[in-house]
Amino acid sequence: MSGDVPDRQEEYFSEIDKETTEPPDYKVLLHNDDFTTKAFVVEILVVVFNKSLEEANHLMWYVHKNNSGVCGIYPLEVAETKIEQGTALARENGFPLKLTLEKE
Repeated sequence: MSGDVPDRQEEYFSEIDKETTEPPDYKVLLHNDDFTTKAFVVEILVVVFNKSLEEANHLMWYVHKNNSGVCGIYPLEVAETKIEQGTALARENGFPLKLTLEKE
């Protein structure tokens, strides 16, 4: 009789696993503009998105050439916070830097 309990537990937990899904992740996109300086874009990527100086420079040039690029992929709340932080820093420094969100 005690042999039935583990089978039931396994069945129960496998049903829970089927019902549980991870929340979607979101890409934070950085968009090129003609006014935000390259140095400031690098600074945002280092400060807000925790990129190394080398990664930030590479991404800045990628965005410059391709009009947009992915700064990172995060859960929704983290992505929204990163966008708010980057946008606030840009506005404080007089730049129109644009960051957007896209579902992964």
